[in-house]
Amino acid sequence: MKAAVVAKNKTVVIEDKKLRPLEYGEALLKMECCGVCHTDLHVKNADFGDVSGITLGHEGIGVVTEVADGVTSLKVGDRASVAWFFRGCGNCEYCNSGKETFCRTAKNAGYTVDGGMAEECIVSADYAVKVPDGLDSAEASSITCAGVTTYKAIKVSGIKPGQWLAIYGLGGLGNLALQYAKNVFNAKVIAIDVNDKQLALAKEMGADLTLNPKTDNVDEIIQKELGGAHAAVVTAVAKSAFNSAVASVRAAGRVVAVGLPVETMDLSIPRLVLDGIEVVGSLVGTREDLKEAFRFGAEGKVVPKVQMRPLEDINTIFEEMEQGKFTGRMVIDFTKKH
Repeated sequence: MKAAVVAKNKTVVIEDKKLRPLEYGEALLKMECCGVCHTDLHVKNADFGDVSGITLGHEGIGVVTEVADGVTSLKVGDRASVAWFFRGCGNCEYCNSGKETFCRTAKNAGYTVDGGMAEECIVSADYAVKVPDGLDSAEASSITCAGVTTYKAIKVSGIKPGQWLAIYGLGGLGNLALQYAKNVFNAKVIAIDVNDKQLALAKEMGADLTLNPKTDNVDEIIQKELGGAHAAVVTAVAKSAFNSAVASVRAAGRVVAVGLPVETMDLSIPRLVLDGIEVVGSLVGTREDLKEAFRFGAEGKVVPKVQMRPLEDINTIFEEMEQGKFTGRMVIDFTKKH
């Protein structure tokens, strides 16, 4: 089968890869599509360590073609996910308390185990979430990572209907964060991005206020006009966005970190203490979060903006991603021969 495999020179090669036989509790998916995420770019560039030889991809949707002994959660013909949270140990304090993504021995698709950017993928059946009827596979692929990540981050933010949520970075994640914030949580949204195209799209999708740090004093405007945001979700990958988020929230506000820049952020300890600011990280979402995120997608509350591309375009997609050339999500299409 064809697979997008991480190479040693910070590139991805398309290889013919042979799958091993299924083991107890596993299922085989014939992949329909797999989204391309900024985390894939980090993995390709060895920012988290060298994992050359691994098949990329953690925004995969495929159809079950075979199940091994012990599988009760999936059957042949089901559509199911290949997500970043690929598998947990199932018995630690995190797995048993609704925080399974923090399992210390968790496996991650496209990083520590082979992912979904291939014609076929082996999954642990109990960790592959079924896609509901009425949700397009390409749209579901974006929800598998970008969607569930931002949905969970907004849950973590504690935002309430009618409150102001600042979203930093309106790319593939931020665009979905905006939709969940508006259409599921009924929040007022401030969209912040250095790309005017992203901001125009955000306005179209219901952002109540759009700001560009290149031309706007973001923190000052939010504090002066709104009294500060009640919460901020940072999907951007720039240190400046994290610092601005802390400066833009009101007293007792919460900043939720989602993006993964390599720098460290600045925190004024007196500001944190005297204004009771909370800064928390949010890592993807649990299987239950993904079920919920899928359901809102099936109900039409969240519609990912996707563009289908052939597997052979993967390195071009990464170049375009680094240059900020596209809006929405790029999705590798395995359903047709290009």
